[in-house]
Amino acid sequence: MKKTITLEAVDPVEIFGVGNKILEEFVSYFPGMKVVARGNEIHLEGKEEDVKEFENKFSELTRLRHHKMNLTVFDVEDIFDGEKSSPEKFKAAGDAIIVHTTDGKPIKARNENQKKMVKAYFDNDLVFAVGPAGTGKTYVSIALAVRALKNREIKRIILTRPAVEAGERLGFLPGDLKDKLDPYLQPLYDALGDMIPPKRLQDFMAEGTIQIAPLAYMRGRTLDRACVILDEAQNTNISQLKMFLTRMGVNAKFIVTGDATQVDLPRKEDSGLLHGIGLLKDIKGIATVFFSNEDIVRHPLVTKIVKAFDKREESV
Repeated sequence: MKKTITLEAVDPVEIFGVGNKILEEFVSYFPGMKVVARGNEIHLEGKEEDVKEFENKFSELTRLRHHKMNLTVFDVEDIFDGEKSSPEKFKAAGDAIIVHTTDGKPIKARNENQKKMVKAYFDNDLVFAVGPAGTGKTYVSIALAVRALKNREIKRIILTRPAVEAGERLGFLPGDLKDKLDPYLQPLYDALGDMIPPKRLQDFMAEGTIQIAPLAYMRGRTLDRACVILDEAQNTNISQLKMFLTRMGVNAKFIVTGDATQVDLPRKEDSGLLHGIGLLKDIKGIATVFFSNEDIVRHPLVTKIVKAFDKREESV
């Protein structure tokens, strides 16, 4: 289907942005469409439903221009991610679209426990998400954080992991300290890269709006108006977990994720994750969601692999 949208009584730069940056951000949500801007016209070619959605969303953008001095790329993100992401809808069902990926695909809860986790986030300031690998705990956490940043609910996202070696040795990795630690933090970079365009992500990290750091770097900080995610928390001892949780400042949201069966500490019994959950279970404002093998959303073989290893560990 082909369609032409004509801008009337408005300078195209006010809608498209300098260098067409706003338009480019808008078009990024329609990866399957051909979009060409000439003068005050936009020529569309693609599937009928995509063309109609483009028209509807673009009408919202032009209406928004009448209420604002200047449009930004954040306004585009709000149009796509903000309108369906009200806390009320999440609290009611937990299955609203959280954010879109950089290629326009919606990210939403994919199983019942992910829905519980999403709802728990809006009802509590601290959420523990515990369960096996592949259940989407970290991915959903980061999606919620990105949504909150886009909707101006927080000022920054802070992602952290304990730098504990899973059978490898940090000292043999090349480079400086950052180079040695980055492999441990790479899954967090990957998830963010799915949801934020590369240039934007680079800018956010350069200005400190998004920070990724080892857990040890959290000591002494007070984190206000931030969404802070501690990943791989099974590799923290109880003192480290206490240190992290007591960083919570005003208007902050904390999410702690981990898999109690994959402890990389020299002594598995030193893991503070389940111990900490037990200590905090009766405190209002703190919620825990337990995932199981049935919640795994990776390749179907991952469920079978996890079950096979669990069976072996039970027999040892």
